[in-house]
Amino acid sequence: MSRTELVKRSGISKQQLSRLENGLIRLRLDHLKPFAPHVGYTPEQMLLWGRYPGTGDSEKEAAIARRKEFESEPVRSVPELDNDAETTGRGRGKDVRKIGRHSFPIKLERWGIPPSFVREQLHASAELLIVIETLGDSMAPVIMSGERVIVDTAHTTPTPDGIYAIRDPFKRIDVKRLQLLRSAHPPRVKIISANPDHATEEVPLSELEVVGKVVCSLKLF
Repeated sequence: MSRTELVKRSGISKQQLSRLENGLIRLRLDHLKPFAPHVGYTPEQMLLWGRYPGTGDSEKEAAIARRKEFESEPVRSVPELDNDAETTGRGRGKDVRKIGRHSFPIKLERWGIPPSFVREQLHASAELLIVIETLGDSMAPVIMSGERVIVDTAHTTPTPDGIYAIRDPFKRIDVKRLQLLRSAHPPRVKIISANPDHATEEVPLSELEVVGKVVCSLKLF
């Protein structure tokens, strides 16, 4: 916007604007109120330019600092469990990840996940995360067979209720919705499938091995 147009819109004379620009008048909020609606800033932002949030180079510098911080952080390497290894026998000789009472074979390839995503979205520690490929259609359409989920192994008790990874009797890891029945003595857990064709089960909490809580689904489109 030109000076002439600003003078016309604000109703301030060119002489008054010149005196303000040259520091001949000590700025107050009431001096800036006529200009504020036409320049897109509040009088407070204009008076404290560069120190008020959203003004000057401070926001740009903060963005640059955040980008540098992001670029300097190494990508977190998260292993994927080989969910079929135990049943197919191909787990021998593989690296393993110990979770709870059992060790699970892991695949050679790992997933690279930005640390900011782990910290700000998953609210987890990268060292405790694993990726699991879901098998079967019990959680369809919420999670389809073959889709991967990220599991936080820090959560091995099904509270709060939610979607968890559990170890089944055939040594595979299933993904199910768990509901803790707190009124039962001893406590029991409902194992719920999203697919209505799969029956809901109920087992004592002591008999359930929870691998971790599902914190993210890696969907394919």
